[in-house]
Amino acid sequence: MEGRPLTDAELIEEARGGDVAAYEELVRRYEELAFRTAYLVCGDADDARDAAQEGFVRAYGALNRFRAGAEPRPWLLRIVANAARNRRRAAGRRAGLALRSAQDRPSDGAAPSPEVAVLAGEQRAELLAAVDRLSDDDRRIITLRWFADLSEREMAAVLDVPLGTVKSRLSRAMQRLRAVMRGSDDRG
Repeated sequence: MEGRPLTDAELIEEARGGDVAAYEELVRRYEELAFRTAYLVCGDADDARDAAQEGFVRAYGALNRFRAGAEPRPWLLRIVANAARNRRRAAGRRAGLALRSAQDRPSDGAAPSPEVAVLAGEQRAELLAAVDRLSDDDRRIITLRWFADLSEREMAAVLDVPLGTVKSRLSRAMQRLRAVMRGSDDRG
């Protein structure tokens, strides 16, 4: 049992007991996802790094309010997303968030044929441009699901809304995205 890595919940409990190394391990596990989540909200890499760091600091200060038995991942990401939203609001930006985020994501290392790469790049650019034309709320729900790869249950925790609300918001956002994509197809 000694060699087994601790679960997220166990790390939280250890951190609540004063084990800073346990919290540092939790931060290491989620720093990339926290950065991506913050970047999708605020759209600037420097702001996203600051928001992720601020979120982790806030979460550390709120460890005593973490509900035992709850999943740490959505709890942490909600705090990070709120910090990023506050930064974005303060900065007053509305830039090309989804497009830049997807372009900055590392590839999986596989080398597709040049034709496939060009076609995939064009399709990705069209999709991400369409996502970027959505409202902030629609873009947020779509990016949490498809870019941050959160489950609907995790999204509900991050957004602090009921699961049914996530499902209906995601469905409506996807309908609006399809409509935007159809409109972009008409222009081509």
